[in-house]
Amino acid sequence: MGFAHFSLHPSLLETIAELGFLAPTPIQERAIPPAMEGRDVLGLAQTGTGKTAAFVLPLLDRLLAAPRSAVRGLVIAPTRELAEQIHNDIRQLGRRTRIRSVAIYGGVGFHGQVLQMRGGADILVACPGRLLDHVRQGTVDLSHVEALVLDEADMMFDMGFLDDVHEILRCTARRRQTMMFSATMPDPVRALADGCMRDPVLVEVDIATPAETVSHVLYPVASHLKTPLLKSMLRSLEYESMLIFTRTRHGARRLWQQLGKVGFNVTCMQGNLSQRRRQAALDGFRRGTYTILVATDIAARGLDISSISHVLNYDFPPTVDSYVHRIGRTGRASRSGRAITFATPDDEPMVRTLERALEEPLQRCLLPQFNYSEQQRSADARPAKLRRMPRPKRVARVFMPTQVEQEPAAPLKNQRPPRQPAPNPAAQVRVVSRPQLKAPVTQERVVAEMKPASRAVPKQAPARRGPRYAAQEGRESPEDDS
Repeated sequence: MGFAHFSLHPSLLETIAELGFLAPTPIQERAIPPAMEGRDVLGLAQTGTGKTAAFVLPLLDRLLAAPRSAVRGLVIAPTRELAEQIHNDIRQLGRRTRIRSVAIYGGVGFHGQVLQMRGGADILVACPGRLLDHVRQGTVDLSHVEALVLDEADMMFDMGFLDDVHEILRCTARRRQTMMFSATMPDPVRALADGCMRDPVLVEVDIATPAETVSHVLYPVASHLKTPLLKSMLRSLEYESMLIFTRTRHGARRLWQQLGKVGFNVTCMQGNLSQRRRQAALDGFRRGTYTILVATDIAARGLDISSISHVLNYDFPPTVDSYVHRIGRTGRASRSGRAITFATPDDEPMVRTLERALEEPLQRCLLPQFNYSEQQRSADARPAKLRRMPRPKRVARVFMPTQVEQEPAAPLKNQRPPRQPAPNPAAQVRVVSRPQLKAPVTQERVVAEMKPASRAVPKQAPARRGPRYAAQEGRESPEDDS
């Protein structure tokens, strides 16, 4: 069955043919028909199965049937990379239409996004936090949203966005359709679906199981030998591009520096980097500028790079779902991939849990040319020295005496007394001022001091006036007196 069976808009069918999509995937085949009818859809499928097109095509077809007026489609994604990827997919699938999409996420300028939305937007692809910032500032109006899509709902719950999602649901109370897609269905996500969806159609396709095109290999190794083993493996392994996952951001940065020092073409993507650097690393890895990408779990979702041939778990995944999401970056679009995992003795309980979930034992391998007998930490295994900023100089605090007088501290034992200057016998004493002797108080002095002073003012001669005033007074001018 092809895409023409879905009765999509002719412009969308032409674009699908140009992109080379021949047949829909199982999730697309089962989710697109009810979404075209306007019903709520709850899709559960593993990563890399084409979930994005399963909701983008019905959304574009719905918006093409009505005139353009305001923001009518809203897609919520947990990470910036996933939001940017969905935005690019909408642009590709809707390039023969006039539907305009705008991506909103943190890490970039706020005012630039406001200018983009002023140009008009039919679909917003946003992360929850930055979208609510725009709503509170009054730069985004969600009252006209007709269709709401929540992608990777389980990851939004893991990242703590559940309260933000509830607030977004209240802002879009007039919506007519809600679609939710997830790889797993924990209890909070199921409760969210029950509260915001009306009689949803459940589409479930191979959840919590990795793709069949991916082969799994386990390498037992001690913790201090993981980095030397990785370097030896990269020198002997033939790979097109490799994605390496670490557990922490500091570990990703440290491993990136260690591999870069020995000449590997490697880049890094983790949460401490700015959005510009994260996007530059991702674009360089997608173009082939870098053949190795070291990342945390933020790259486990939203990376649709078909050229990834190997995924390596440098640190063992904490859960089975995390393992499925990580290795889902390879073996996409029916291509074969290989998942390599380093396992330390402390990871054995999690290895057994993973084998029970996969219902098959993992193949354990050893690298032939690597010396596993090293018990001491080698120079290759030592962490790279990170540049640290110098500590700021301490500022001397000014002592401010308080109102309460404190008793002087007792002198320490064996403390020398303060040094006093030696007297100078040749110095002469100079008298600066002498005190004035007061006269004795007598009765005549008291009477003289009590006598008031005279207020009489000596009589002065009047000032001479000019001839004009002299004529008014009836006498001659001053010149005549002379």
